[in-house]
Amino acid sequence: MNISLPEGLKAFVDEQVETRGYGTSSEYVRELIRRDQDRQHLRGLLLEGAASRPMPPADAAYFERLRDGLRRHKGK
Repeated sequence: MNISLPEGLKAFVDEQVETRGYGTSSEYVRELIRRDQDRQHLRGLLLEGAASRPMPPADAAYFERLRDGLRRHKGK
């Protein structure tokens, strides 16, 4: 894959490669793509959570119920 960049963007990429320790411009671009994938995945998770039904708060009583369930399970 070849990517053509205007001189201003090419200079920016070259600067990022030099100052941030990338070996090549390809390494820098791969890192940008990975970060974009991560952001899209996180966005999907956030949207999924926003669309889900509300749950009761995870307060002290919630954690005590979890502990009680584990204690009962261990007792079997």
